[in-house]
Formats: sequence, C-alpha cells, structure tokens
Amino acid sequence: MQTKLFDYALPSELIARRPIEPREDARLLVLENEHTPNDLRECRIADFPGLLEPGDLLILNNTRVIPARVFGHKASGGKIEVLIERLQDALSAWCHIRASKSPPPGTRLDMDGQATLTVKDRDDALFLVELTPDPLNPDLLTWLNRAGHMPLPPYIERADDAQDRHDYQTVFAAHDGAVAAPTASLHLTEALLEQIAAKGVKTAFVTLHVGAGTFQPVRVDNIQEHTMHSEWLNVPEETVAAIDAARERGGRVVCVGTTALRAIETAARANPKAAAQRRIGTYQGDTRLFLYPGQPVYVVDALLTNFHLPQSTLLMLVSALAGRERILAAYEHAIRASFRFFSYGDAMFIPIHHPIAPAGAEQSHAI
Repeated sequence: MQTKLFDYALPSELIARRPIEPREDARLLVLENEHTPNDLRECRIADFPGLLEPGDLLILNNTRVIPARVFGHKASGGKIEVLIERLQDALSAWCHIRASKSPPPGTRLDMDGQATLTVKDRDDALFLVELTPDPLNPDLLTWLNRAGHMPLPPYIERADDAQDRHDYQTVFAAHDGAVAAPTASLHLTEALLEQIAAKGVKTAFVTLHVGAGTFQPVRVDNIQEHTMHSEWLNVPEETVAAIDAARERGGRVVCVGTTALRAIETAARANPKAAAQRRIGTYQGDTRLFLYPGQPVYVVDALLTNFHLPQSTLLMLVSALAGRERILAAYEHAIRASFRFFSYGDAMFIPIHHPIAPAGAEQSHAI
C-alpha cells in the first residue's frame, strides 16, 4: 500500500495554534454507522458523554509531558538545541541534538539553567546524554521543570509560553516521560469526566510515553517498509480487570487517543489467547505497533481522536479502523467545514466495527 494514498491538502489556517476555550466547545465529527445515508454528524466535545453508554469503559493515557526542549551551547561556543526523547534514568536520557555539527561522545554541553550535559553515546539519530548533578540540578526532571520548554509540535510554528504548560497537559497526567501530549485527552476537563462517571461509564488508565517520532511522516513509498519508532508503555492489572468487567457487562472499550489504543492493542498482541476473547493481559515494555488498513483491531470498540498529519502513521491507524476512503472523505468534510486540525484542534469519534480477524493474524508489526 503506497504512502501517497494517505495524503490530503490542508489549508495552513486550519492548523490550530491554541486550543479552544472552554475545551468543551471544541468541535467533534462523529463517524456514524457506514450503512446510514449520512455517515457524518457534527457536534461538540460537550456532547461526547452522550456518545457513551452506561457500562462502557473509557481508556485514558495518563502520561505527563515533560518540558523536554532546552537550549545551550557547546564548549566551543556553538549553539545547540536538545529535545529529550526518552528518560533513561534520573541522570541520563536519549535525545535529539540540533547543532551545526553533531557532537561526538565526550562532548560537554553547557545548558540553560546552569546545567552540564555530557554526550555518552549515539544510536542513529539519538544521543545519550548524562547530567552532571549539583545542588541546583540534582536530576534531569528538576532541571527540565525549571529550565526546559514545552515541546510543542513543529507545525504550531511558535515558541512555547507559560500558558502551554497548562494547555499541553491532560488534567489526569500522572507519570513523567512524554515529549508529546496524548492530544485527544486535552479535550477532557474535570467537569466532563464527572459527567461521564455519573452516566455509569467506568474509566481505566494506561501509560504510554509519547515520543517525538509521532510527528514524523512515513518516508518510504510502501508503508509496509516503514520502521516504526519505539515508545514505552504500561498496561497495569487494574486496567486488564476493568476490560474483563466491561466484557462481562456487555460494555464497549472506548479509547481516548491513538496512544491509548496502541497500548491496548499492543497488550492484545502479546496475549493471543486473550485477544481471541477480546481481552488482554498485562504488558510493560516497548511497542512499535503500526496499524494500517488490513491490520486487525482486537479489543477496542471506539476511538476519540484528533485530526492527523498527511502521510502519517496516525492517519494510517485511523484508516485501519474505518477504511481509508471513509476517513479521507471525513477529512475532506472537516476541511470544508473549517474544523481545526492537529494537537490543539478539534476531534473525531470513530466506532470500530467488529468481527475481528482471528488471533495471531498479522503479527509482524506487533511490538
């Protein structure tokens, strides 16, 4: 399947640079049953609880975005920009480094916030750096929270500010490690979550630390040749139990965001016997799950998601759920109706129609 089949033209003015306030006023495009005469319905995020039924289970990604972008210079004086990709431990992390010349291992980097990093290793485009601890900067997170910048996506085309520390973080963020927000969850306010709970909808959490690779386009002609970036996730026992309970009561598993869906479906692929019963087991570790048309979805029944970049793995993922032509037609509708796109933009609700493929099928891009 060719990458160019997932392209579309988006006017730049439809890229959201700030979120709508209040968040519940963001627009929501509902992809209805494909057998209805008009399979698209426009509403608002405030209407999202009405799309859920008592007994449904809402899956949320509780990762916390860290202020992962920080600036400095090499000992030679050359300016650098560091974007943390993954925290290794309290003092070291894998990161992207933008500089006039790539720094070799052993290079000292003098960073904003009076911190010193040392380049320890390199793996392809990523550099392993280590912080020299001191009383002001005892660990990476302390330093980043004081001197770092929120890692806004490149298409927002502006520097971050103090407001982004609030706007680019979910209200239930709990575990530090993401360098991109699970953006569909940015729509959910405390009040909206209370409405959802009052309706009898249960909630469970996964953690997937979103990496900067989520913004990268597919750069090969054949999507099956694409190498997916790696991200760390955790699906705990209480979430497994919540899915089991939802199945017992006949409720749906509804994911908020593609990262929550990828976490659940990664766990399904790690437990084929459970997946055959539309259930999962616990899972902790890395995932490279790449869903595209023809790949099965085992457990998830519906998805709330934002609008995604052309030729991106996430556009291919939602096409796996509802079909490429239906998704691209919905995107064309959204563009004509002036929906706002990408991280700070509007959203889409996609029911997933089963039956699913037999467990064990299409495992090559699993984890």
